Amino acid sequence: MSRILVVAAHPDDEILGAGATIRKHVNSGDAVECVILGEGLTSREKSRKGFDNELISELQYQTLKAAELIGFKNVHFSGFPDNRFDSVDLLEIVKEVEKYIQNFNPDIIYTHHYGDLNIDHRRTFEAVITATRPIGEYCVKEIYCFETPSSTEWNFKYGDNSFKPNVFVDVESTIDAKLKAMECYKLEIRDFPHPRSLKALEIIAARWGTVVGKRYAEAFELIRKVM
Repeated sequence: MSRILVVAAHPDDEILGAGATIRKHVNSGDAVECVILGEGLTSREKSRKGFDNELISELQYQTLKAAELIGFKNVHFSGFPDNRFDSVDLLEIVKEVEKYIQNFNPDIIYTHHYGDLNIDHRRTFEAVITATRPIGEYCVKEIYCFETPSSTEWNFKYGDNSFKPNVFVDVESTIDAKLKAMECYKLEIRDFPHPRSLKALEIIAARWGTVVGKRYAEAFELIRKVM
């Protein structure tokens, strides 16, 4: 049995990026937990002050409903300011990630891609890489970046920071679980052709499937693997 930790910036990123793969881990008997660093939603208003906290509670409720369908053992909420991670000392985010690594001792981490358009995603990656420094008896042996539809593909500064997947997971048996979990996110899901629509997510999985001769696949960029 492997221990898997997903470190995501916002509610729904954990489903968008790796939902079907995580369901496969669960089906194989692996233990999976998730840390969601940001509160979500509040960047859609001019100020965090006075934001309706009931919406944050509703979003967290939707997260937990989605987690049930995917099979997360636990989901942890850190509450960093939405789309404002650059206003927080990186060390503070690093220590938050370190806390869950120390508590859960994961073998594998899935997290955001370093080249995403969203600043919170990039800071999340930086925090994970810093928190998983290979010092002493470190537990994390594998780190994978996932793509996040409506962020990864929207960074048009092509080059070294573009998403370069080199690991593909056949998710034909679990794509339905991913789509059903995403349906729980009433506050985040969008209509096609938005990348966070159910149809778009299926198309994305089908597209990656064609790359490796499968009907549906999720794609990842391997950052580190110690064997």
